[in-house]
Amino acid sequence: MSRVVDKILATSATANSQGAGIAAGLVAVGAGLAMIGVLGTGVGQGVSAGYASQAVGRNPEAASQIRSMLIIGMAIAESSALYAFIISILLVFVY
Repeated sequence: MSRVVDKILATSATANSQGAGIAAGLVAVGAGLAMIGVLGTGVGQGVSAGYASQAVGRNPEAASQIRSMLIIGMAIAESSALYAFIISILLVFVY
């Protein structure tokens, strides 16, 4: 009976070592996929900065109001990129 248990434990140890390599690869893929959220944030911030520049060019008197709205909007947009970054860091270092 003990020979059977030893054989099962040896087989499961081999499977666990192979599974660990696959799991590490999948964690890296998941972290990369989590960072896709940063792409949309960068594009959105670039577009909003461009439109803010156009608005200031058309109406220079409202530059302070436009700037404050732009900063608030960029902070809200940046939060999604920070969340994606935090998730990818957690995936890499926790798993």
